Amino acid sequence: MSNSSRITQDVGLACDVLLRGGLVGIPTETVYGLAAIALNEDAVARVFKVKARPTSHPLIIHVSPNDDLNRWGMMNEPAQQLAKTIWPGPLTLLVPRTSLVPDWVTGGRNTVALRIPAHDMTLALLDAVGDAVVAPSANRFGQVSPTIAKHVINDLGESVDLVLDGGPCAIGIESTIVECTDSSVQILRPGKITALEIATITGITISEMDGPSRAPGMLLAHYAPKAKVELTSSINEAQERRDHYTNSGVTTQIVHHEDSAIYALSLYDDLRAADINGIEVVIAVLPPDEGLGTAIRDRLSKASASN
Repeated sequence: MSNSSRITQDVGLACDVLLRGGLVGIPTETVYGLAAIALNEDAVARVFKVKARPTSHPLIIHVSPNDDLNRWGMMNEPAQQLAKTIWPGPLTLLVPRTSLVPDWVTGGRNTVALRIPAHDMTLALLDAVGDAVVAPSANRFGQVSPTIAKHVINDLGESVDLVLDGGPCAIGIESTIVECTDSSVQILRPGKITALEIATITGITISEMDGPSRAPGMLLAHYAPKAKVELTSSINEAQERRDHYTNSGVTTQIVHHEDSAIYALSLYDDLRAADINGIEVVIAVLPPDEGLGTAIRDRLSKASASN
């Protein structure tokens, strides 16, 4: 099957592939995910293999609004408040898992990450399948996440059976991950949903992130292009660095957008473009550490840590 013929808008076809144990690239409002039926051990094992992802690194279970969340996780009051207010939306909740959830999804941990994505095509797919799916970003582990269907094919080639084309992702960076396992609420990965929003909804002060890696995106190095990524605090500093490299014969690209929403939408495309164009050094200007800017700073710092 050619690359173009493996991109479709046929939800029924995608459903059939998943039910047969296949892997489907699916659209969400954040990034494209690599979906497999969560309770199919062989299919989930294939997700890890295709992504070259450590099996100890847990996966997010994507569920339909029509599913019973209590099948999958034990939702305390803060988790219920956040789910009711934000889902479907760019928020993942890490909660104690139920006995239904297998070790091959959680990396053997006693918690599970759950999300209801805000994308009509994928919600229709989940309802058609009648079950939940795992759906980590549809790219090689640690590399730049895909935000259009073609990125999935470019990254994974024939390793993915089908890609459901739901258009460009509306947000462009991964969901906020919030741990709700006891009386405290802790952000494990920043995203579009901010600490202030979470505190306002729950009435609980958000704890500082600490402890070992226990959710996607918590590793120090992640989201990285082949190019070296350098971080700067201003456009003037970035231009000075670019001039320095240019004088040394090093190809560079500045990544910077004044508007944080546009920055988030463009970030992964900018990093991919750098690799396509053979850029050696990406010089990224850090946005203000507030709102969506906090999530962008997180992705850039992890991209630079891979150098």
